[in-house]
Amino acid sequence: MSTLTPTAAPARTATHRPGWDAVQQTGLLVQWQLRRQAQFLPLMVVVQVFLAVTTVIGYGLLVGDPDPRTALYLATGAPTITLVTIGLVVTPQLLSQARVEGSLDWMRTLPVPRSAFLVADLTVWTLLALPGMVLGVVTGALRFDLTLTPAWWVVPASVLVSLTAAAVGYAMASLLAPALAQLLTQALVFVVLLFSPVSYPAERMPDWLAQAHQWLPIEPMAQLVRAGLAPEEFTMPGRSLVVLLVWCAASVTGATLALRRRA
Repeated sequence: MSTLTPTAAPARTATHRPGWDAVQQTGLLVQWQLRRQAQFLPLMVVVQVFLAVTTVIGYGLLVGDPDPRTALYLATGAPTITLVTIGLVVTPQLLSQARVEGSLDWMRTLPVPRSAFLVADLTVWTLLALPGMVLGVVTGALRFDLTLTPAWWVVPASVLVSLTAAAVGYAMASLLAPALAQLLTQALVFVVLLFSPVSYPAERMPDWLAQAHQWLPIEPMAQLVRAGLAPEEFTMPGRSLVVLLVWCAASVTGATLALRRRA
């Protein structure tokens, strides 16, 4: 009578790499988001083009024949407005819609870390905001006959601005009720366009509003983009950079905690 002897399981030919798995999962989520919104993305590009061009032309009509300093503010403010609007307005609106329709809850059922959802979404909205920024720079330079000499770090600076705006919008839509988040985005449009020192210097604002913007992220965003596009004329204060980085870190942390809490 023969006896059965257990055989050893074959050795695994590949090692498990959690870090690489997270990168792959995030990449797949980015692809899924882009394919999910394939019909919406062309409209987003059109909106960015329209926003960048009309901001430059519209402000130019209001100002008339601006002096060189004012022209620089208008030309460098248009790309900032495009980056900020995509992050603070479009991102929370779409995330609130996803919460209402239930697609966000469905995504949470996937065996993927919650942080991967946030990284994928922020990557998508950051990349989508950059084309409008480039068009805003070109339109401003042509409209006001300016010769801009961008610094080498303007690209990572623009990515930081876009990422911070998207992170703030994502955190706002994650922590607030969908109806309240969408209402707040409508108010932010007017704040960014009219009551933020983006296309004009902060000295033109009331003292209380100028002091408030020293602690808000919009003015540091504009200062960073402005200094990157025209480094001979503008500088980025160290304090503003710290404020911007704090807002970015706090928003990413808040959105991550909200995603984990709302299981």
